[in-house]
Amino acid sequence: MGAQIRVYRQKISSTTSMRKIFKAMELIATSRIGKARARVAASTPYANAITRAVSAVASQSEIDHPLVTEPEQIRRAAVLVITSDRGLAGSYSASVLKKAEGLNELLRAEGKEVKTYLVGRKAQAYFDFRSRPYSRVWTGGTDAPEFETAKEVGAALLEEFANDFAEGGVDEIHVVYTRFKSMVTQEPTVVRLLPLEVEEQAVTESELLPLYEFEPESEQVLDALLPRYIESRIFAAMLQAAASELAARQRAMKSAGDNATELIKKYTRLRNTARQAEITQELSEIVAGADALSA
Repeated sequence: MGAQIRVYRQKISSTTSMRKIFKAMELIATSRIGKARARVAASTPYANAITRAVSAVASQSEIDHPLVTEPEQIRRAAVLVITSDRGLAGSYSASVLKKAEGLNELLRAEGKEVKTYLVGRKAQAYFDFRSRPYSRVWTGGTDAPEFETAKEVGAALLEEFANDFAEGGVDEIHVVYTRFKSMVTQEPTVVRLLPLEVEEQAVTESELLPLYEFEPESEQVLDALLPRYIESRIFAAMLQAAASELAARQRAMKSAGDNATELIKKYTRLRNTARQAEITQELSEIVAGADALSA
C-alpha cells in the first residue's frame, strides 16, 4: 500500500513540473503574440500597395511578360511550405503539411512535376522521415521571421522560375502557409504567386486601379517590381504563419495546463484513497492485535 502511495506522489510531482513548463510556454506565447500581430498589421499596407501596383501594370492588355502570362503548358511547379521550427503548437504544422500534401496530389494529378521548398524544421523532419526529396530548406526563427530570409527565399524561387524547364526550372509557384484570422482561428491556405493572376471583379471608385504611363517600357517595370512583390508576399505569409504559430502554441499550452491540473486532482484523490485504505488496514491490525492480547 505504501508503494502505491509513493507512485501517486511521484506522478503528482512530475505532472506539477510539467504544468509549470506548460504555463511558462503559454505566458511566453501570449507575450509574443501581440508583437507578431503588430508586425502583420504593419506589413499589410506595403504588401497591398505593391500588389495594386503590380496588378495595375499586369492589367495592361498589351503586356506580354512571362511573369504575368499563363504558359500554354505547365509542366513543373514549385511549392513553398511554411511550418514551424518547434513543436508544442497543437496541430499547427500538421495542418499545413496536410494542405501541402493535398496540393501536391492535385498538381501531380494534372500531370505536373513538383519541386518542394521548405521553411521550418517540422517540415524538414516530415520529409526526411518519409525519405521524400526537397530542393531547399530554411530553418530558424519561424516565430519571428526576418525579411532577409524572405528575400533569400524569393530570390531562390524567382531563379527557378526564370530557368527553362530543361534546366530544372518551374512554370508556376505556390505557397502553403497558415493565415491568421483571430486568436482562435488560423486557416491553412494555398496561394499561387506566379504567374500573376489578375482577377476581374466589381470594385468601388476608390478601388479602381490607376492608369499609368510607363517610362521605361512596362516589361522593364515588371522586371523591377515583381522581385519586390514576391519578397513582400512571402514575408507577409511568413508573418501570418508566425502569428498563427504563436496563437496555436498559446492555445495548446493552455489546454495542456488545464489537463495537467485535472490529472493532479485525479492523482491526489487516488493517493488520498490509498492513504485512507492504509490507515484503515493499520487500525484493523491494531484492533485485532489488542483483541488477541486481551483473549
